[in-house]
Amino acid sequence: MLERAPPRPSSGAAGDAVRCRHDDAPSRRPWAVPAGRARGGQRRAGAVKLVAARTAVVAAAAGERRSAGAEPVAAAPADGAKLANGSAVAGISKLVTSNVGKSTNILWHDCPIGQTERQKLINQKGCVVWITGLSGSGKSTLACALSRELHSRGHLTYVLDGDNLRHGLNRDLSFKAEDRAENIRRVGEVAKLFADAGLICIASLISPYRSDRSACRNLLPKSSFIEVFLNAPIEVCEGRDPKGLYKLARAGKIKGFTGVDDPYEPPSDCEIVIQCKIGDCPSPQSMADQVVSYLEANGFLHD
Repeated sequence: MLERAPPRPSSGAAGDAVRCRHDDAPSRRPWAVPAGRARGGQRRAGAVKLVAARTAVVAAAAGERRSAGAEPVAAAPADGAKLANGSAVAGISKLVTSNVGKSTNILWHDCPIGQTERQKLINQKGCVVWITGLSGSGKSTLACALSRELHSRGHLTYVLDGDNLRHGLNRDLSFKAEDRAENIRRVGEVAKLFADAGLICIASLISPYRSDRSACRNLLPKSSFIEVFLNAPIEVCEGRDPKGLYKLARAGKIKGFTGVDDPYEPPSDCEIVIQCKIGDCPSPQSMADQVVSYLEANGFLHD
């Protein structure tokens, strides 16, 4: 046990008192280390640094939690602090929480390092390249070719592939209409975060419904959402059928398959259309070059 001892001059030798200095309480007596506790698993007295415990009173930075529908509550002052303009945080009159969807009493926190600073650091402009088209149209192929081309030029990218995401983030979603909408919403939110980080996010999904794609577009500044439509006829896609899904859908073993018994709504205002005709489809590199040219022309790839 530590014992209190009368103050004495500190010489730095073992057994001398180790003072705990408190700017807010200079009159408190220092702590002393009793003699005889130097070795055998005990720390030597002169090397011991003791920090006096004190009780902290924590004030909620965003105010006391309130029930839904209640008036916004200003932040409570910290221990001994005075309210600055009605708040414990200088320059803020009130910290107001909000309700978003099913989340209640939440507060958005801004950081001093934002998208502009991150983009300067990696010398590129964050955006979302959203590739849409029928199953088998070449979306994943284009996404990988585009990522490889941009990487070779020194640009940071990340591919959000629809099937890959259903292995983790969206594994709890089916292919029913409502789950498909939620699937696209989640991917859109994740893509927005990547773009905000300054990366070129390449999203590769069938995303058959125009309204869902428009909702994702609205998450970002319009110029930062680049919709790429792989316009491949269903005959081409079904002829490829890399996963054998068209065959299963035609046999009735898969219900609600896009292009067979569920509609695909082609974009009406996309930035890039890559045309693929029967017997005449561009190579993956050619498709990637078309997208890279658009990114260069619109200032997403800085020198």
